[in-house]
Amino acid sequence: MNHSNQPLSRRGFLKLASLSVGGLALRAWGSLSPLEDFPKSERLGRVCVGKVELKARPDEESPTVGVLYEDAVVPWLREVVGNRPYYINQRWVETPEGFIYAPYLQPVRNQPNQPVKDLVSTSLGQGMWAEVTIPYVDVLLDNPPARSPWLKEFLNPRLYYSQVFWIDQIKTDEQGQAWHRVNERYGYGDLLWARAEAFRPLSPEEILPISPEVEEKRLVVDVTHQTLSCFEGKMEVYWCRVSTGARFDAYGNPVDKWATPVGAFPIWRKLLSLHMTGGTTGGGWDIPGITWTSLFVGSGVAVHGTYWHNDYGVPRSHGCVNARPEDAKWIFRWALPQVNYDPGDVTVSMPGGTIVEVSEL
Repeated sequence: MNHSNQPLSRRGFLKLASLSVGGLALRAWGSLSPLEDFPKSERLGRVCVGKVELKARPDEESPTVGVLYEDAVVPWLREVVGNRPYYINQRWVETPEGFIYAPYLQPVRNQPNQPVKDLVSTSLGQGMWAEVTIPYVDVLLDNPPARSPWLKEFLNPRLYYSQVFWIDQIKTDEQGQAWHRVNERYGYGDLLWARAEAFRPLSPEEILPISPEVEEKRLVVDVTHQTLSCFEGKMEVYWCRVSTGARFDAYGNPVDKWATPVGAFPIWRKLLSLHMTGGTTGGGWDIPGITWTSLFVGSGVAVHGTYWHNDYGVPRSHGCVNARPEDAKWIFRWALPQVNYDPGDVTVSMPGGTIVEVSEL
């Protein structure tokens, strides 16, 4: 969907619209259009902020050749180093129409799936864990009114690439279109329907533990350099860039309350998918389907996958350790405790699992 003619971002427009009609309305089954006709490219980028400018060159000071709005999807030709004064990240993405500052683009792919016809029996009942494998998919609310803050904010809410959800029902409409029902285990109780092709079933094999025979494991988060390392004994076996707690708010004021706690903490709970919420009115957050979550502080601080930004290497979370979904998944499989597909959630008592060492030099 091209948002280039909209005067407002999708977020801003829908927030205003929701005020005029009193919140999220349930639409008829036939009201959703077919899956979006996303660009034909192996690698794509989804605009994950309200508005971005297309530049003639990978340089903030070069001419603006176009504007795109939130959820616009573009071909991702290559990533290059450019110029963005006063910013840590200097990464830009080349598209056919110009260059976009990389942190504003979520890397995505468009990989529709053959709909699953049957669900398996688990300790949670009939269902399966599934990952969104297209840039985004619109959803319908099965049990209005909306309860989750994120659903109340949008008239046409969406699920996004890399999110993982529990699917507990399958339905086929009069046109023969298959739908999956999303039922978050730890959400607000909202039940959502979305096109079945958007979901890839996760298999028990792909979450099997990595190096389960190794007992001496530790995670090291370097807040100063915004990196995470996995060690087996003294050997570093994995490294990635992350985003820890933001040090300043949008106005440049220090925000110590968002800092990632410094110290050594054991992982005490892990979940394939978690609905996270927190903060205060006007400054809070409510995010469903957060993937590959490894909680290591009792207040809810975790290493987890992130789909709402691509700004790794820069502090910008509310205390958690944001990682690319593929990095968070590897860490999830490698760190202790181990998690089984059924139920996809485990809590351990002290002394807990793998130690997470958070340091600030």
